[in-house]
Amino acid sequence: MTLSVLDLAPIVSGGGAGDALRNTIDLARRAEEFGYRRYWVAEHHFAPGVASSAPAVLIGLLAAATDTIRVGSGAVQLGHQTPLSVVEQFGLVDALYPGRVDLGIGRSGQRRAELAKSAEPAGNAEPVKDAAVGQQPARVVDGLLIPPPFDWSLLAQHPHLVHYATLLQQPGAQTPDFAGQIDDVLAFLKGTHEAHAVPGEGADVQVWILGSSGGQSAQVAGERGLPFAANYHVSPSSVLEAVEAYREAFKPSDALAEPYVIVSADVVVAEEEARARELAKGYGLWVRSIRTGAGAMPYPTPEEADRHVWTEADRQLVKDRIDTRFVGSPRQVADGLRVLRRVTGADELLVTTITHDHDDRVRSFELLAEAWDRP
Repeated sequence: MTLSVLDLAPIVSGGGAGDALRNTIDLARRAEEFGYRRYWVAEHHFAPGVASSAPAVLIGLLAAATDTIRVGSGAVQLGHQTPLSVVEQFGLVDALYPGRVDLGIGRSGQRRAELAKSAEPAGNAEPVKDAAVGQQPARVVDGLLIPPPFDWSLLAQHPHLVHYATLLQQPGAQTPDFAGQIDDVLAFLKGTHEAHAVPGEGADVQVWILGSSGGQSAQVAGERGLPFAANYHVSPSSVLEAVEAYREAFKPSDALAEPYVIVSADVVVAEEEARARELAKGYGLWVRSIRTGAGAMPYPTPEEADRHVWTEADRQLVKDRIDTRFVGSPRQVADGLRVLRRVTGADELLVTTITHDHDDRVRSFELLAEAWDRP
């Protein structure tokens, strides 16, 4: 199947981290039954509603609980760790479950530090209320909505973000250039580095680069001949730019003879569209909590979401994310994802789903898998 899963191990209102992690393990098992190709987990910090803060640890648990599905990271934030530590962690999992591990790497750690360093402290902890989408109009490209870009620079001024950036590294630590770090990762895995990573050296780990724009991540992935994951579900405005930059920079390598792209998407599926939209109600409030600097909140119930009084600033803050979700019946969502695949030229799609009830989330993935297999 050309569908895979991205999971944040969401903590829901009324639940805890243990519940979230047990649900993630259960969903991975079910995704394997449904035929999904790979199961990736994210790396998030300081989020009351996300339990996936240590992807290598969680991937080891998922590998132990499944048999055939590939497991990996979407993505390790390399700005917070050294290439050696990352290779050792993933090499350890590969030593026990060889040939099933994807090492997805993101530059988000570096980007967060850069934004925080350049931002002037706001002097208070008030939510950022006007980090709305930019002035560019939304456009539709061959059936795919491309919304205006979100202005992350305003969110970077939030004092929480500035403070958090200092907690993810040792005092005085300097993050090397991303390209150099990727070269070190590859060298450790191949055994061509002057030092040896044990476990890790010679591991059958597939390295991926994840990116949200046509910047350094896409360039590095293309120039090193690595597979690339483009981010439509968080940064839909720049997905086409990211894919194009990767393909233009691509050079064949031992890993790939030609470009390989996976594109992410937010999805909620139910038997009927009305039911899917009811299940998806908490999403806007959840995104708002992220974009106001509070960190992802425990995922609300539809009833809790209904009680929120929305301002126009709130709506603009989350509009790009709301408008680019794929929510509906199995046929509707499958058709929408086929448009995403066609317009981006994706070889594979990476779908993420959050609902308050775990059974609804499992059912969403099941219905999508069934619809995707049908012409």
